[in-house]
Amino acid sequence: MKPVKLGLIGVGTVGASTALVLKNNAQEIARRAGRSIEIVHASRKSISKGMPEGTEDIKLSSDPFEVVNDPEVDIVIELIGGYDPARDLVLKAIENGKQVVTANKALIAIHGNQIFAAAQAKGVNVAFEAAVAGGIPIIKSIREGLSANHIQWLAGIINGTSNFILTEMRDKGREFEDVLREAQALGYAEADPTFDVEGIDAAHKLCILASLAFGIPLQFDAVYTEGIGNISTEDVIYAGQLGYRIKHLGIARRTEEGIEMRVHPTLIPEKQLIANVEGVMNAVLVMADKLGPSLYYGAGAGADPTASAVVADIIDVARTITTDPQNRVPHLAFQADQIADIPVLPVTQISTAYYLRMRVDDIPGVMADITRIMGESDISIEAILQKEPESGAPQATIIMLTQKIRELHMDKAIEKIRGLDTVHGEIHRIRVETLGSS
Repeated sequence: MKPVKLGLIGVGTVGASTALVLKNNAQEIARRAGRSIEIVHASRKSISKGMPEGTEDIKLSSDPFEVVNDPEVDIVIELIGGYDPARDLVLKAIENGKQVVTANKALIAIHGNQIFAAAQAKGVNVAFEAAVAGGIPIIKSIREGLSANHIQWLAGIINGTSNFILTEMRDKGREFEDVLREAQALGYAEADPTFDVEGIDAAHKLCILASLAFGIPLQFDAVYTEGIGNISTEDVIYAGQLGYRIKHLGIARRTEEGIEMRVHPTLIPEKQLIANVEGVMNAVLVMADKLGPSLYYGAGAGADPTASAVVADIIDVARTITTDPQNRVPHLAFQADQIADIPVLPVTQISTAYYLRMRVDDIPGVMADITRIMGESDISIEAILQKEPESGAPQATIIMLTQKIRELHMDKAIEKIRGLDTVHGEIHRIRVETLGSS
């Protein structure tokens, strides 16, 4: 059987590793795919940098459209990231009848509906396992391994940079800005870390996971997104005293009213396995009606882990090139005509528990006023910590854990508490999820 020929767009960290995996593991890959797989054409901006050692014989161009339009190429591998020109390149590859493999979560989250419709019409595959959680096969697990189940909810640590920062803050008592600088020095965070620490990267990935889990269109703009920049070391300490850890989670849940999609800092019980995922590692916890909970853990980024997922997609696509397109695994897990337009709930309509931290005057009656407002709002208090003021200081810190309540009601209660003359500064709020814990 003739070899499957690849065109590689992007020879950066992941692209170079992908080329080397295909070269060094060629025999094992051929055994799995049933035919040999080889890169015949690649492109990179700085053509003078060449290809990785051992792959110098691959044709190299500076114009990625030369790869997309190369008639010898069967599968286009897009590893340049971002929206443009990645979108145009992928659509052109599809127009040319080529299969596509991409690691580009932003592209899939924003333009995936258009891309998959084009691929469906042309009868080609677009594979994107490496777009979510690096080398963890979470997309394949949801799309194929759990296909007998109704997925009820999923929650994931899907950005390693944020997880590294929160881990360092808890383990070493360091401040956010200090750890962020180290993350940048170590290469975990970009010079502009906005996508990581503000939750945008995680929201791209959650959008994809929710679509796969619930059979809904990709709707990135509907994901509620909140970063970790307002988390303080004292929040991390107080959470620990209450038996919780703070993690930056992406949460998608099916409810009777609609779908929740949200990314935000979250208190979770420290006994949960996912609470103990540390450093730059990723993990996704999935609750399915027949299997129950299952946890998928591993390296969420890095050259080799991501290349592992990219090459796995290449093998899958190579196996199905000659398959009737109607009998392939659907791009978004459900048949294209079965994607349901289930409403996505605004964050005000979600129900969860809350951690609140506030500074109050150290005088009698303050707690009574706060608990009265909570009671009037039908909010039950689970636990209270009161930190005595430093010697001579006029204010004390109060930490409260509430039971589950709709966010809209919590918003109104916080606004009333903020209006008390005895409460000072911002009322810090972090959502709490037990994730199936009793």
